[in-house]
Parts: sequence; structure tokens; C-alpha cells
Amino acid sequence: MLYWTLMFLVIAVIAGVLGFTGVAVAAAGVAKLLFFVFLVLFVISLFAHLTRRGTSV
Repeated sequence: MLYWTLMFLVIAVIAGVLGFTGVAVAAAGVAKLLFFVFLVLFVISLFAHLTRRGTSV
């Protein structure tokens, strides 16, 4: 998911440089959304791992 975030960020930067502001804003919005979804899933995964680590297998 982080890969897609970076791809949309690159698309937004290129579109912004070329003057396609509508495309740049849309791509930046998608990149921002994907980054926050990634961040939430990462925190949930980290929390699950830390709570599971206390039990012996």
C-alpha cells in the first residue's frame, strides 16, 4: 500500500510541474488517503504483534 501512495505522490508532482492542477490535486488526495490507511493498518498490526508477543508459544 505504501508503494501505491508513493506512485500517486509521484503522479501528483509530475502533474503539478506540467500544470495539470486538477490531476495533481486529485492524485495528492488519493496519496494522502492511502498513506493514512497504511498508517492505521500499521498501528493496528503493531499493537496486535505487541499484545501477542507476551504469550509463549
